[in-house]
Amino acid sequence: MTEYRSAIGQDSHRFAPEGTEGCARLGGVPFPDAPPFLANSDGDVVLHAVTNAVSGITAKNVLGARADAICKSGVRDSAAYLSEALRDLAEAGYEAVNLSVSIEGARPKIAPKTEEMREKIADLFGLLPSDIGITATTGEGLTAFGRGEGVQVFAILTCKRCV
Repeated sequence: MTEYRSAIGQDSHRFAPEGTEGCARLGGVPFPDAPPFLANSDGDVVLHAVTNAVSGITAKNVLGARADAICKSGVRDSAAYLSEALRDLAEAGYEAVNLSVSIEGARPKIAPKTEEMREKIADLFGLLPSDIGITATTGEGLTAFGRGEGVQVFAILTCKRCV
């Protein structure tokens, strides 16, 4: 018998002031046309939302105290948080089958790097890029994200466990 679970993850970050050194990272991919996010880590809101979705499956939170400890050890790459969550997922006997990511923000432009993001996230999960869906919207400028002040991401993850 196969058991399926789905979970949603969310995260958002404000951009650092213009002129701040570095650039935004989304889905493990650098976006040089946008400033970095204000965060302890690299602020990769895509990987943070995905990490939260994995935590929704395992009921073991990574963002928070565990992520803070990773960051204090000098690791700022948000892929480390996701790797931690994916270890929890494997220990619980689940494997990811599909991930859908929805990004809201006026900047950076997501479409030119969607495939690169899908490949990077698929590699982290051990999935095919075709198992990762990424959509983006400006939300018609109705929120702070749509006005370019930051980025918000929702991720829905579906996993299976054979029992």
